[in-house]
Amino acid sequence: MEGIFLTLSSNILNTMTVDVGARLRSIRTTFGLSQRELARRAGVTNGLISLIEQNRVSPSVSSLKKVLDGVPMPLAEFFTMDLSVAPQAFFGADELVELGNPEVSLRLVAAQRTGRQLTVLHERYAAGAATGEEMLAHRGEEAGVVIRGRIELTVGGATRVLGPGEAYYFASQLPHRFRNVGREPCEIISACTPATF
Repeated sequence: MEGIFLTLSSNILNTMTVDVGARLRSIRTTFGLSQRELARRAGVTNGLISLIEQNRVSPSVSSLKKVLDGVPMPLAEFFTMDLSVAPQAFFGADELVELGNPEVSLRLVAAQRTGRQLTVLHERYAAGAATGEEMLAHRGEEAGVVIRGRIELTVGGATRVLGPGEAYYFASQLPHRFRNVGREPCEIISACTPATF
């Protein structure tokens, strides 16, 4: 049986032919969804998903958008996502990229991931180390959990010393600073969004 292909035109690409069925099946399985689950999320029948994936029906742009809302994924990403390589999901300790220095180590998870929207760091502060005398401020939010040691965190006009198991969450626009006030190294697992590193 000949496949059904959708041809798109744009100012950037003159003409692009895409096997919609194969692409939908690949994206659905990459996201770990059954046909039934994708159909439930998108509010369509699982028969429709099956027909599209078998290239037995050519969906309109609006129908395809409705199906992709079940992932969720924008139309542009559906047609441009590189399916030849699955995004890396697991990282060894040696794959975290060091952004800091020996006093304040900031090891970034998934540094090479395209379109990364989240910064996840494994932070280590030597005894007495700090992020600097000047307060930091940037857009977004950040949060973290102290794994070991003690960290003095100043956010706006408030200062608190946090120990193992204690956490923080604040708007990053507020001036903030980290300082290890203990006698041993301090470790924190943190996240901030949008990705600032």
